[in-house]
Order: sequence, then C-alpha cells, then structure tokens
Amino acid sequence: MGRTAGRSPQDTRRALLDAAAEAVRTRGIHASLDDIARFAGVSKGGLIYHFASKDELILELARDQLAAFHASIDAALDPSDTAPGRLTRAYIRAAVAPADDDTDVRESLALITQLMTLPAVAELARADAERWDAALAADGLPTDVLALVVAAADGMSTAPLWGASTQKLPRRRLAERLLHLTRHPHLWDAVTP
Repeated sequence: MGRTAGRSPQDTRRALLDAAAEAVRTRGIHASLDDIARFAGVSKGGLIYHFASKDELILELARDQLAAFHASIDAALDPSDTAPGRLTRAYIRAAVAPADDDTDVRESLALITQLMTLPAVAELARADAERWDAALAADGLPTDVLALVVAAADGMSTAPLWGASTQKLPRRRLAERLLHLTRHPHLWDAVTP
C-alpha cells in the first residue's frame, strides 16, 4: 500500500479517481472497491471515507472525464476569434488534437466505453451531450455544416480506438479543412445538391 501521510483530501480524491480509472480499464467496470483502493494505495475504509459507494465513485469518475473534455475545449478557444463557429472550432481542435501518446487516447476511450455501460453514466453523458448540442447550435453555423464538422471530429477522435494514429498528416489536414469550413460555411453550398 502506498504512502498517504501528508496527502491532502483533494490529492487523495484525485488518487482515488485515477485509481478507479486504472482499475476499470484493466479489470472492467466490475472492478471491486478493494481493487481500486489497492491501485490508489489506500485502505478500503479510506476509499469509503471519500466515496460512500462504488456507484458514487464511478459517477464522479464519469463527471471527471466530462470535465476534462470541457477543459480541453475551453483551452482550445481562441480569445481573438469572435466569428460565428468559435465554439465549434474549439470543439474540433479539442476532439482531434494530436496526443503525446496514442496509447493514452486508446486508454481514455476504453475507459469511457466501460463507463457508458452503466445507465447512470449513460444518462449523465446524454444530459451533457444535450448541453453541448444546444451550445453548438447557438454558435452561429448553418445546421448542416455544424452536423458535418462535429460528426467528422467525433469520428476522428474515436479512430485511435481502432489503431489509427493521432499524428498522421491526413488527419491534421482533415482537421484544418473542417476548421476552414466553419470559417467559410458558404463553401458547403457549392458541394451539396
């Protein structure tokens, strides 16, 4: 068991969330609280002090994953960009950003896939997706352009799960084209019937 003396409650909660993520990735959604406590280097009682149940811990882990994605979109917002589609461009940049290590992307996707098997997490994600849909719909882009670029960005973000690299040039070029389309949505009219 790891050393926990001197660790703040916030640090312990973070360690428990990280341990829960690792346990779920390696053992599946049915990883036990004992597994998670062991990964975190705390006793089961210490885990329960911070999270009263496994359901509470798993929901917090899902919230943490959603918050991390929200933070990546916030970080991708260009402060000088005030044109329609600003949020959509940040969404694209966050969704298709090259990772330092594709293994991290695959592990994150594997974790999310496991978490989404739980109805409470699926409901949390559905509500979050509805908020994003509303925010992106209010971003000022034509509906069909928005649907195309978001679907393409979402598809590109899950490609590493199947072994694709986030580092490839065609991927970056496609991301640039999606960004270009959000700046010039009238171009879509030239290619649609």
